[in-house]
Amino acid sequence: MLVLTRKTNQSIMIGDGIEVSILSVSGDKVRIGIDAPRDIAVFRKEVYEARDGGGPATDGAAPSAAADGSAGSAD
Repeated sequence: MLVLTRKTNQSIMIGDGIEVSILSVSGDKVRIGIDAPRDIAVFRKEVYEARDGGGPATDGAAPSAAADGSAGSAD
C-alpha cells in the first residue's frame, strides 16, 4: 500500500485521468473529491462490498460518481 501525506487543497493523481483532492479535514474526518472519467465507477468501500457479489457492475452500465448517494453530503 502506498501511503501519502496531503494537506487541504492538495491532490494526488491516479494514472492520467483520476484526481483525488483533499477538500477539508475536521477532527477525524477527511472530505475528499474524486474527479474521474464517467466510465470509472466510484463507490465508498462499504457500499461496494454490500452490492451483489461485491464486485464490478455486471450490467455494463457505468454508474455515476454519486452512485452510492453520497454526492454533496457533509459526511
